[in-house]
Amino acid sequence: MSDVLKPSVGLLVKIGSIAVHIEEFFSPHGHPYDKVAAEQLLNDPEVKEWISQMGAMLPRKRHD
Repeated sequence: MSDVLKPSVGLLVKIGSIAVHIEEFFSPHGHPYDKVAAEQLLNDPEVKEWISQMGAMLPRKRHD
């Protein structure tokens, strides 16, 4: 990734989709599909690489 602060449109769509699926999952009408979809997106190699490169700009995980 050339510039972590200027992600591609594809990566922005994936990150936005994670946010929407998490919001839906925790809504009163949440569905297990949203959890599965968010997990799949979080395991996407491009998303994982971006999170790794963001480093200290993102919250530190409590565990791996």
